[in-house]
Amino acid sequence: MTISSLELFSGAGGLALGFSSAGVEHRAVIEWNGHACQTIRNNQALGVQPLVKWPAPMQRDVRDVSFVEFAGVDLVTGGPPCQPFSMGGKHQAFLDERDMFPQAVRALREVRPKAFVFENVRGLVRSAFAEYFEYILLQMAYPSFTSTPDEEWEHHLSRLQAWRTAEEPPEYHVNWKLVNAADYGVPQQRWRVIFVGFDARYGTMFNFPAPTHSVDELIRAQWVSGDYWAEHGIAKAKRPSAPSDLETKLKRLKRKPAGEPELLRWRTVRDAIADLPDPQSKMARQIQAHKYQPGAKSYPGHTGSPLDAPAKALKAGDHGVPGGENMLRFPDGSVRYFTVRESARLQTFPDTFVFDGTWSEVMRQLGNAVPVALASKIAHEVIALIDVLEGQEQEA
Repeated sequence: MTISSLELFSGAGGLALGFSSAGVEHRAVIEWNGHACQTIRNNQALGVQPLVKWPAPMQRDVRDVSFVEFAGVDLVTGGPPCQPFSMGGKHQAFLDERDMFPQAVRALREVRPKAFVFENVRGLVRSAFAEYFEYILLQMAYPSFTSTPDEEWEHHLSRLQAWRTAEEPPEYHVNWKLVNAADYGVPQQRWRVIFVGFDARYGTMFNFPAPTHSVDELIRAQWVSGDYWAEHGIAKAKRPSAPSDLETKLKRLKRKPAGEPELLRWRTVRDAIADLPDPQSKMARQIQAHKYQPGAKSYPGHTGSPLDAPAKALKAGDHGVPGGENMLRFPDGSVRYFTVRESARLQTFPDTFVFDGTWSEVMRQLGNAVPVALASKIAHEVIALIDVLEGQEQEA
């Protein structure tokens, strides 16, 4: 069975790539940023799979798009712009014109998909946004329960709450979870809120996939068995000492009987980029987008990502690239910026993928992207459930 989708706020295509890996066919890919759209076009022109199967990106403001023409598409996905809720932003939320959740809800109303997947930043679940977070959830559950012209969101929220209290059946069963991409094999500690909704007529609630990777297994591989260092060919004499703050955890892990681990270990920056040459070497010229970028400096609060841990979350930044989040910190304390190719690997884009724009613009695209591996994990679970429910419906 082929699942069709409408991808909103696609950016450079991380979420869409993940869903393509699950066999989804995109009916439309919509994004307003010109460089992000050109990134997709360039990859299509180069024959990069699976982008060649996508339609040409629609470079449009979603507020100007009628979604009615996509009615009946199976799935709506996207990452509504997250700046209003970002921990590094201005925290304006519902006062910020960049808040695109109302447009995401309009897409549900006009398309009526079988299911939807939206993602956003961790800051969305801050206590300061609790009421608006409930408002988002209720709008997703009742997308047809629209606000009236010029109605304040607080008033619309109160009407939605009353509607729910009256036990009116929802249109969608919505589940959400704050997930860490590192728990799913991404070499980056990137926390994201994932919303998954299914048409309530199916009578089911989506269950998020269990983590596949573990920080405990990374600690065990580094400081108990030493397998991590051996994998990377680091001699015992050159291996660092275990951090003192891990003493209690190491005692617990050492007491646990050796055996096949239930989970894989977290992937580190070293795991992601070990086979890439030094970006200042001649060999680096043979690697697409692996160019040294000067100017990295470490200062309090901006110390870079340690080589032997998952990276800190790459960030887009309002004015250029925030150095602390997009720097690599070596064991000797020296730092440099991640190259584009290294950053793409941290976001689990394939090496064949190319980006359009200046270094700052490309890093902005990467900082806004959904890690492809995380998107793929969610996508496969969503599609598997759709297949099961469709099968049950056909048998009934």
